[in-house]
Amino acid sequence: MNPALLETVNRAIGAELPRASYRYTARDAALYALGIGAPADPLDQDELKFVYELSSRGFQVFPTFAVIFTRSLNRLFMSGEVAGIRYNPMMLVHGEQHLEILQSLPAAATVNSTLKIADIHDKGSGMLLLIDGKSCAENGEGLARTRWSVFIRGLGGYGGGRGSSVRFDTPDRPPDIIHEEKTLPTQALLYRLAGDSNPLHADPEMAAIGKYQRPILHGLCTYGFAARAILKHFGDNQAARLRSLSARFSQHVFPGETLITQIWREAPGALRFRTIAKERGAIVLSQARATLRE
Repeated sequence: MNPALLETVNRAIGAELPRASYRYTARDAALYALGIGAPADPLDQDELKFVYELSSRGFQVFPTFAVIFTRSLNRLFMSGEVAGIRYNPMMLVHGEQHLEILQSLPAAATVNSTLKIADIHDKGSGMLLLIDGKSCAENGEGLARTRWSVFIRGLGGYGGGRGSSVRFDTPDRPPDIIHEEKTLPTQALLYRLAGDSNPLHADPEMAAIGKYQRPILHGLCTYGFAARAILKHFGDNQAARLRSLSARFSQHVFPGETLITQIWREAPGALRFRTIAKERGAIVLSQARATLRE
């Protein structure tokens, strides 16, 4: 029990965080797509269109690029203080991510995002922060909504509420699709150029502080790999088809590992999935679901 921390947490719930503004071009969108493994085959026109602005199929911004719109959160997290709550940044991990895409993303835009702390839960071994964001184009039209769940290890036990839990188990049958793809040994170094500069993903010494034997892949990079598998097999590789994507980052991924994404179709436009690091047999994305526009 830590009354002082509990008081700080209670003040922080509902707090508005600094607004984010992000200006991007087709080059930034292409760099993001490269960071999440596109194209698996550089001769595949259906994937090339996500990284090549002169594609004969028409350039498309990969939909999960929308998580980058609130990338200012990464700088806030690395500061070691959020709404008065102080912590060691190397003890913070990304717990879950929800993304709802409201419309197809333009090839270039200035995006403004509002952010607030929706809730904070005391999980005993750590503190879970839920941060909601909404991103809009300059004309005010909504582009995406996000919910970030971040877990700060070692900061629990202060006397706060644990919060409720909802499980989304995978169906008790073989998956409809199994997609396998190997990440690059340099995948984290490539993905970080999209805006997440946390040294946990680049510096072996900083990774050691976080209790990892070597730098780990960004959870959102693994998330992007899974989104590519879903769009390829169920969405005709059309960016406009993806409506929402949610996943829990159950375990870390080391760059160079092979990702196996198992996908179940539950209903038209409704999918469950999970992703496994093949070499260790570790489930790295769980409690995962996606919806598609039919």
